[in-house]
Amino acid sequence: MRLALYEPDIPQNTGTLLRLAACLGVPVDLIGPAGFDMTDRAMRRAALDYLAHVEIARHASFAAFESARRSRGSRLVLLTTHAEMPYADFAFSRDDTLLLGRESAGVPDTVHRLADARLRIPMRAGLRSLNVAVAAAMVLGEALRQTGVFAGSRIPD
Repeated sequence: MRLALYEPDIPQNTGTLLRLAACLGVPVDLIGPAGFDMTDRAMRRAALDYLAHVEIARHASFAAFESARRSRGSRLVLLTTHAEMPYADFAFSRDDTLLLGRESAGVPDTVHRLADARLRIPMRAGLRSLNVAVAAAMVLGEALRQTGVFAGSRIPD
C-alpha cells in the first residue's frame, strides 16, 4: 500500500500525511510540482521528526510517477468527490496506490481517466469535502484493515 500526493498545495497537510505514513509504515509518492518548497529542510519542518521514518519517492511530474507506479504493477486508486463508489465498498489490494489530489483543485481529467478506481467518502448533502489528511486517514485505515495489516496489534516494520 502507498499514498501518492498530486501536486500538494499546503505544507501542513503534507506534513500530517507524512506523519500518518510514518506511523503506519506506508511509503509516500510526492508528485510535483508542489505549491510550496519540497526541499528536505522544508519537509522536516512540516513533518517534524517523523520524516526519518517514512519512505518518500519524489517525482518531478505525474508522468514520472506513472512510470514508476506502472513498473511496480500497482493499481491507481483515486480519492475524489467526483466518484460514485463509496470507499468502504471497494476491495483493496496490498499493492494499491491511493492518490490524493491538490487541496485547491483535485486532479485533472486526464488523471481521473487513468485511475483504475475512483472512490469517495460519503458525506452529508451540501458539504464539499474533508481535509485531505482526514480523508487519507479514513480510506487508508480501511484499506489496511481489509488487507490484514491491522489484524495484529503492531504494524510490521
